[in-house]
Amino acid sequence: MLDGLRQFISDIVSPQAQERAFGDSDYRLAATALLIHVISLDGEPTPTEKRKLHGLIESHFGLDRGTADRLIASATEVEGDAVDLYRFTSIIMRAVDEEGRKRIVEMMWELVYADGHVTEFEDNVVWRASDLLAVSQRDRIDLKHIVANRRTGQVKDSVTGG
Repeated sequence: MLDGLRQFISDIVSPQAQERAFGDSDYRLAATALLIHVISLDGEPTPTEKRKLHGLIESHFGLDRGTADRLIASATEVEGDAVDLYRFTSIIMRAVDEEGRKRIVEMMWELVYADGHVTEFEDNVVWRASDLLAVSQRDRIDLKHIVANRRTGQVKDSVTGG
């Protein structure tokens, strides 16, 4: 019986988990896992979504490319094992202030809009995550509009050259 318990614990604390540079209670891992969840909602993430994710992770967390790669790899692993958003949002709630949580929701919107359109499912997941992060409905909608307007401005700039 004891051997079975040891094996169970060993399986949970796998070598991959021990090698991760970011611990399970690191809010950066939790936030990145949420972002990966968002870009995975409509199937395999596009190259544009992957580039956007990488840029957001590097700039928001102040990481170099290699460290961002490791964070994304670790977050992809834990996101695949997760059964709900609470696992990630609870970690973020303990570590991040209101402005930081709003920034995470804004990053979610940036990824939702990365492919040019918002699905009902993506909108719903951002709504649920925002609710779990104690970001108000008003702030969530304001952030959505800010990101959408920023994207519209980028499209206009690339079309008009200005």
